[in-house]
Amino acid sequence: MDKLSQLRAMTAVVADTGDINAIRQFTPLDATTNPSLLLKAAQQAEYQPLIDEAIAWAAAQGGSSSEQTSLCVDRIAAKIGYEILQIVPGRISTEVDARLSFDTNATLARARRLMDLYAQMGVAAERVLVKIASTWEGIKAAEILEREGIHCNLTLLFSFAQARACADAGVTLISPFVGRILDWHLQNTDATGFTPEQDPGVQSVRRIYQFYKEHGFDTTVMGASFRNTGQIEALAGCDSLTISPNLLAELAEDHGELPRALTPADNSGNSSPPLGEGDFRFQHNDDAMAHEKLGEGIRKFVVDQIALEHQLKARAKQGEPA
Repeated sequence: MDKLSQLRAMTAVVADTGDINAIRQFTPLDATTNPSLLLKAAQQAEYQPLIDEAIAWAAAQGGSSSEQTSLCVDRIAAKIGYEILQIVPGRISTEVDARLSFDTNATLARARRLMDLYAQMGVAAERVLVKIASTWEGIKAAEILEREGIHCNLTLLFSFAQARACADAGVTLISPFVGRILDWHLQNTDATGFTPEQDPGVQSVRRIYQFYKEHGFDTTVMGASFRNTGQIEALAGCDSLTISPNLLAELAEDHGELPRALTPADNSGNSSPPLGEGDFRFQHNDDAMAHEKLGEGIRKFVVDQIALEHQLKARAKQGEPA
């Protein structure tokens, strides 16, 4: 049996892509997208009719040019999500504009709009996860959304403080970024490499996973942002892992044995005291890696969001009558 099949027997495998063909090939349980993946998807031939429809739909809603572009981006995200849900049996994660990462009320409004767009296409709420950056403001928005029945995927998660606050908020799922943690340590320490067991990104996910299980938190841990299959194998048994198509292919071609690496700790029955805002901000910022990578991640998503908007504006202008 190949390693991808073995992994599926102990972990929910999610495709980290907006590429319909890759999703059809690897038949994951769920799929997840982000602004960077949407930008790539929007350049693929099969999505061009969808993009034209979204531009026309947004224009018909009226409003300013910037309002139409914002609507168009969300429409495209929901439409691509809808197409993916015709293939995967589980859920799609769709991301809120990263520029809203420090505004709870704006995040709430955008998340509700995305869910309304999905509802208009007949998609049930339980099949969608709204992706929100794991800032304090984002976590507070997710706490409110979860009470409304809107399930959330808290992304760009690098610190234990973020993980604790997400569990306190009762979010459905978190995405700790394994590869980006490794990147930081390779760039900012004397280390030239790590074994999977020593990998700081792997160790971060293992710590969060065991803490959640020990204290009885229901939040799903979905490791993300992998650089190699060694990281994935070192987290076999994690609740869920979101994996890029190239690494899914490597696992599918490897017929070696894949032992379980994570087994949940016994629930101690001891509750964990909630993490307040002051402690959250201090602990997160006291972790230089987490502080730097969260900010960098938000900035990179914003760059791709703006690039997608510019692409859509140019296409809309081409379609205008002379």
